[in-house]
Amino acid sequence: MKYLSTRGHAARPGFCDILLEGLAPDGGLYLPELIPQISFAELDAWRRLPYADLAFEILSKFIDDIPADDLRDLCRRTYAADVFRHARAGDDPSRIAPLRWLEPGRVGLLALSNGPTLAFKDMAMQLLGNLFEYVLARRGETLNILGATSGDTGSAAEYAMRGKSRVKVFMLSPHGKMSAFQRAQMYSLADENIFNIAVTGMFDDAQDIVKAVSNDAAFKAKHRIGAVNSINWARIAAQVVYYFHGYFAATSSNTQQAAFCVPTGNFGNILAGHIARSMGLPIARLILATNENDVLDEFFRTGTYRPRKASETYVTSSPSMDISKASNFERFVFDLVGRNPAKVAELWKAIDAGDAFSLSGTPHFARLVECGFLSGKSTHADRLATIRERYERDGVMIDPHTADAMKIACQHLGGLPAGVPVLVLETAQAAKFADTLREALGRAPEIPADLQGLEALPQRVEVMPPEVGAVKAFIEARI
Repeated sequence: MKYLSTRGHAARPGFCDILLEGLAPDGGLYLPELIPQISFAELDAWRRLPYADLAFEILSKFIDDIPADDLRDLCRRTYAADVFRHARAGDDPSRIAPLRWLEPGRVGLLALSNGPTLAFKDMAMQLLGNLFEYVLARRGETLNILGATSGDTGSAAEYAMRGKSRVKVFMLSPHGKMSAFQRAQMYSLADENIFNIAVTGMFDDAQDIVKAVSNDAAFKAKHRIGAVNSINWARIAAQVVYYFHGYFAATSSNTQQAAFCVPTGNFGNILAGHIARSMGLPIARLILATNENDVLDEFFRTGTYRPRKASETYVTSSPSMDISKASNFERFVFDLVGRNPAKVAELWKAIDAGDAFSLSGTPHFARLVECGFLSGKSTHADRLATIRERYERDGVMIDPHTADAMKIACQHLGGLPAGVPVLVLETAQAAKFADTLREALGRAPEIPADLQGLEALPQRVEVMPPEVGAVKAFIEARI
């Protein structure tokens, strides 16, 4: 399997190379040259596999430069009960990502937040940490990871990489824009290979810095800079697995279809669903849910992609979705325009200049019907109402991002084909957003015993302006 850049760079590296590289040299994002196709016979064979073995089968389609026995071992070490140990009451602790029906056969909640940081990001990040360690050891190399987080990516990355001798992590976050629990998860880590930088801006400012540093070829090569955000294809590949897993849990036959509703900020999570559907998984619809930062909903309704400035980006109660420039959207548009890198480069030249583009009225936009997307927007009032409704009706506490998706899923439920269930992908456990849960329910969520007292621990973070030069200097002084 070789990989290509969305902007046409001539090289065709293998998986282990792009794992360490992150962005392509031309600023594009890597995708497989060909999306592997899955037969019904394979779906039948995979239907009852444990999560780790299902991950091996799917990832083997994208990774052919790691020996099969080693990849299988990496998957089994990653997707183990002692790693994904935060199962909630009523969930089977042996299931890595259990499905809970809220409306039997119609609306389900796919629990993706049983990992060490109580967020769905653990599903891919724990694997990424093991892959980095394996490949770097095999090559005798080190890596300095630069990432940006709007809430959960940072802690998931740091918990996956902490203590690893060949990796240092430099994680940017928007100063004061995450929940207290999210900040504590990151800033309380005392591991010597973990560095937190809070920039005085929005997530998009932090993400722009990561891209600027990654596009500085000389700096990137000299300091061995890698990526842990979902610009790293390995993250997307790992997320593809739980779409198959969720589909198998919700259906009894491969003749059935399922829909997925996904809370969306940087577009990586729902992109994995698009990849799964392109591989042949019977997905009827992919439903994209945004909060008040509705740039992506606007595109799927109108064909216009208009990223907002930091000053136009709302700070909301679902902070991990407070994003107005979705990195992974470029991968989707690459498919939408017929995998034409020249067209993608043209479109993103406008985006990089602070403008917008529109595909309305073009054959490219007409292809959205084939891709099966629906979308919708949720507000703070919607989140509170949905959290309250689901707790009173189902006895389930959901976090505000999952509430955004639950609201939009129910909004589109009547338009789905008869008999097609919709699975809402959980973003995080409610414990990470106590303030919003108190506002909705008048009570705080329970915190797992091993994470209680986290917010009282000493915190270690450097606050700085969102300037590329300042971040570069910080990195150089610590490697």
